[in-house]
Amino acid sequence: MSHLKEVFNEQFHAEPTVFAFAPGRINLIGEHTDYNGGYVFPAAIELGTYGVARLREDDQINIYSLNFKETGVMSFSLSDLSYQKKHQWANYPKGMIHYLVETYPEINQGFDIVVEGNIPNGASLSSSASIELLTGHLVTELFELQIDRLELVKLGQRVENQFIGVNSGIMDQFIVGFGRRDHAILLDTHTLEYHHVPTEFGDYKISIMNTNKRRELAESKYNERRSECEAALKLLQQRLDVSALGEISVASFEANQDVIDSDVLRRRARHAITENARTKAAYQALQNHDFETFGQLLNASHQSLKEDYEVTGIELDTLAESAQAVEGVLGARMTGAGFAGCAIALVHQDKIQELERQVTEQYVKTVGYAPSFYHVDIVDGVRTIIEQ
Repeated sequence: MSHLKEVFNEQFHAEPTVFAFAPGRINLIGEHTDYNGGYVFPAAIELGTYGVARLREDDQINIYSLNFKETGVMSFSLSDLSYQKKHQWANYPKGMIHYLVETYPEINQGFDIVVEGNIPNGASLSSSASIELLTGHLVTELFELQIDRLELVKLGQRVENQFIGVNSGIMDQFIVGFGRRDHAILLDTHTLEYHHVPTEFGDYKISIMNTNKRRELAESKYNERRSECEAALKLLQQRLDVSALGEISVASFEANQDVIDSDVLRRRARHAITENARTKAAYQALQNHDFETFGQLLNASHQSLKEDYEVTGIELDTLAESAQAVEGVLGARMTGAGFAGCAIALVHQDKIQELERQVTEQYVKTVGYAPSFYHVDIVDGVRTIIEQ
């Protein structure tokens, strides 16, 4: 924060007045279920985005990121908050400002923001939701807006869907907004009912393994998968009175899957429905401190994402499958949207170094370069930081 303050002073010749942090996230299990009305099980992590801000006298908005120094200060006016390709990364905070201004006319003057994130770029740990919620929080603090946290979360999802053009669900913004230290959230994305669940893994730790392969979500097959699920749902609705795949049990799907005449669509629906069941089972296993069952569910999740949903690829498969073979690992799977990014492993704390050694050896042999590993704490959601 002191460094951000210095940079703010250099860039804008003034002192920031608001200081905040928004975490990134991992999803323990429940992948590609959020836009299918199912359950997800994410946790906020201590890697995230820091920001400082100050009001201006005019209607100019300036945003500077220490992660993208080469682009310099991104500037735009309060009167023109439209998406512009040239604004690159700044379209995420810009979209958040755009929707806040639409709703809150009291945002009537400009401001300066400096941000820095320590989430590895393209790691699928939700850097976009982190900067969206950070921006929303900074703006609401600057203007002392009384805004419901859920409203801020929904605005963040709207940025992704309407401003950026990625048909993502609400999970990422929800966990960044509602995260709690040492807890995951079991979230029903259909009703938005949620439970904070203590992440007590005993002698086991969650290890994050980064493929170090960049993934651009908007350019991936994410939107294609969503439309395939929608097409499968329409076919199932010929027989079942449901509004989302997340409402369908595994037994009901197996009894009615013949109505889906496409093998691809059938596999997409099967993943969404069985992953939803696995997520509920994982919640129960964690409640019961049954870490072995939890680990088996992680393995089954990865297999489904590989075979039925086809969003893994050689990098994520190598990480997850080589981790699964390490003694002391109860389970491993890709986390996030897929195609690249990260995998997670539930590993005994005494075997962490062995995990890193064996997985790195196999990954370098298969992929040609090394992965990265992070062992992070689970933290609170977006929040103001009181300057020391």
